[in-house]
Amino acid sequence: MLKKLLLATTNIHKIQEFNSIFVNLPYLITNPEIEKIKLKVHENGVSFSENALIKAKAYCKSSRMISMADDSGLEIDALDGRPGIYSARYGGKKLNDEERVKLILKQMSEIPKEKRQARFRCSIAVAWPNGKTLIREGTLEGIIEFTQKGCNGFGYDPILYLPKYRKTVAELDLEQKNNISHRATAAKKILLDLNT
Repeated sequence: MLKKLLLATTNIHKIQEFNSIFVNLPYLITNPEIEKIKLKVHENGVSFSENALIKAKAYCKSSRMISMADDSGLEIDALDGRPGIYSARYGGKKLNDEERVKLILKQMSEIPKEKRQARFRCSIAVAWPNGKTLIREGTLEGIIEFTQKGCNGFGYDPILYLPKYRKTVAELDLEQKNNISHRATAAKKILLDLNT
């Protein structure tokens, strides 16, 4: 019988992305909705890694299952790394993804193309009931577009342009994204650890 691995998120986009990445993992992938776990975790860390670990430990303690959590976001050099760990609530909790993207585009409107470097960063933490923990990180480098492009993905995907692919993240198909994304890069590192 396979051990359960709890994805400590209720974000359907993340669940879908992780499920496609971890398709061959020797664990039964589950999530809080399936397990009927309702947990509010206060992510008060100062880095993506700290927040991911806080969440993984909280879900592990509550469920007594191996739990995996991620924290990720957009870092823009011209904005001194913002929105960073505040990516999901940048501009205030009342803004939705579309409004956050528009806010970033407005803040970046006077920044020339050569100074629009940015990246998605993802930290994934795994916590075991025996106290063992593991953290891995991945990044996806690009530049901030002047307008939104593409309809795949979510969050800031339509404005992070990848020069190597000549597309924004939102213009990539799911297979491409799962091969190169910040989350995929961190997840592949975790995969190596979970398979050993």
